[in-house]
Formats: sequence, C-alpha cells, structure tokens
Amino acid sequence: MKCRVIMEPGRFITGNSGILVTSVIYNKQNSHGKKFVICDAAMNDLLRPALYDAFHRIWPVNTSVAMPDVETPDTSVAKQGMDLVDIVGPVCESSDVFAKDRAIPPVNEGDLLAIFSAGAYGFTMSSSYNSRPRSCEILVDRDKYIVIRKRETYEDLIAGEELV
Repeated sequence: MKCRVIMEPGRFITGNSGILVTSVIYNKQNSHGKKFVICDAAMNDLLRPALYDAFHRIWPVNTSVAMPDVETPDTSVAKQGMDLVDIVGPVCESSDVFAKDRAIPPVNEGDLLAIFSAGAYGFTMSSSYNSRPRSCEILVDRDKYIVIRKRETYEDLIAGEELV
C-alpha cells in the first residue's frame, strides 16, 4: 500500500502538554458551608470550563500530597486531609468556574495551582474580557524555560483605540 500518512497532533498531544498556573487570591466559605478557592486566573484565560463544562485536573504546585491517578468524587475528603471546594476566578460571572466540588489539599493565599490540559486551547481561546490582559506563555524544556509570548499590558489593550 503506497500510502502517505498525515498526522495532525491536535488536542490529544498539545492539550495535555500545557498547564495554566494560577495563584490563590483567597479562600472563602459561604453561610451554607460551601468552600471556594478564588484564583487570579479567570474564564478569559481558560474558557473551556465556562463554555462547555470541560474537565481540567487541578492540583497545588507545592504540596506533599500526591495527586491521585484518577479523579473521582469522594465525600470522605475530610478523612484524607483534603478540602472539597469550588475553584473559581475573580470575574463576577456565574460561569467563572474552573471546577466544582473538587477535592484538593488545603491551599492558602499566594499558593500556586496547576490547571492541567490547558495547552491546546488555553491562549488560543483566551480574550481580554472584562479588561483583563491575556497571560504570558512560557515554553519549558527540562530545566530551561523561555517566554514565547509576553504578558499583555493595559497599554496593549487600548493600543488600537483613538480618542475622539
């Protein structure tokens, strides 16, 4: 068979190759006991969960607790030293949610969270919604890294506008 094989990497490879790293702004608990972790990334940075409830694994960057191999709902999180939380962004939109009822180790203000499988459509689908500059992109190769797309500034957001 004299066939020519054409392969497009697509989401299968590029999606899993990227993460979105975000910082915890604060923790909050409502009057019903529901816990929220508010981070500095928002739906404009990773639209997939808000757009079609896409699942992304999320785990603290610096923790001694091993990330489970499989994400499963578990109501016994308290016994495992985990918190059951909604992980949300700071944009005042009901869809600015990365995960609901997710079991993670306790995190504090300033801690970093990794949102996995954000490589394929993270920046591509991002926007400057709510006047939020888009994040930078960093390529990591073992112990080396390079900024491949700089973080936008507010000046970048208004560069094309003219005062009348």
